[in-house]
Amino acid sequence: MSTVTPSPRSRATSAPSAAPPATAPPQESTASAARPRRGGLDWRIRFGVLSLVWGFSFLLIKVGTHGYGPLQVTLGRLFFGTAVLAVALVAKRERLPRGARTWGHLMVAAFLLNALPFSLFAFSELTIPSTLAGICNATTPLWGMALSLVALSEDRPTRRRVAGLGIGFIGVLTVLGAWQGFGGLDFAGTAMALAASLSYAIGWIYVRRTLAGSGHSNLSLTGAQLLLATVQLAVVTPAFTTLPTHVAVVPLLAIAALGILGTGLAFLIQYGLVAEVGPTTAQMVTYFVPVIATAAGVAVLGESLSWSTPVGALIILAGAALTQPRARIRKTRIRRTRIRT
Repeated sequence: MSTVTPSPRSRATSAPSAAPPATAPPQESTASAARPRRGGLDWRIRFGVLSLVWGFSFLLIKVGTHGYGPLQVTLGRLFFGTAVLAVALVAKRERLPRGARTWGHLMVAAFLLNALPFSLFAFSELTIPSTLAGICNATTPLWGMALSLVALSEDRPTRRRVAGLGIGFIGVLTVLGAWQGFGGLDFAGTAMALAASLSYAIGWIYVRRTLAGSGHSNLSLTGAQLLLATVQLAVVTPAFTTLPTHVAVVPLLAIAALGILGTGLAFLIQYGLVAEVGPTTAQMVTYFVPVIATAAGVAVLGESLSWSTPVGALIILAGAALTQPRARIRKTRIRRTRIRT
């Protein structure tokens, strides 16, 4: 899930992308979303790259925790991700936002969308497989839809969306093996992974209610948000962890890749996708991430996989898909925008 906040030009959207670094998807006007991108890689290729990067993020978290504490993994991830966005800000000649009120809201967003969920996933993977963490992350759209019905007046419950919630809940129970009494499952680790996904959903609603009309670009807001999250972890980490006695090279490289690719570069790719094809299409990456995370965990880390895990993941994704707005609504809006312009 990228760390992006809504643009002031558009507030209507669906639940956030559930990718690892994901937060609320960047919002662009339908006019800008309708304009095709000239030059560069085709959006489908970038979509595939984004799916792979976010799918492998859970594997990188697991590898990182083999040499460093969870908070150290998160701090490194945020540091490298912030560095990438800092370079992008300089290249695009954009400045960080101004105003104490905006920075106050960004402080909360940084905690809910970055510092807390990133840390929870790192802690969870101490005791659960990366495959399970990736699947738990796929519940973010379900949390987002359920919470938005209460917190956002423009979201109205429909039979289709309520059915999606129910189906998604059945999928979660399937993954957890509820009929076996959750035997063999680390409850604390799984609960932390689910709580991380819930934090994404809460943070997405928060930024929609507080930063949608800030007047700043998504790149500027996200750069500041990651910077604040890095500061938060820099303050907390020394109090709860000790410096490692030696430098674990492979875990360190995994953390660097997680920050540079899975956080910084992933945001820039998603930002371009949303500007070109719109948030509804761009957030479809959500449905590929758990599949890739599962494949990576099994193939690279040799994690075991029972039949209930992939079956439950498919049920969760089906439920999440039902909670999203119908694509044809967006197409109608784009056509109307073209007529007006």
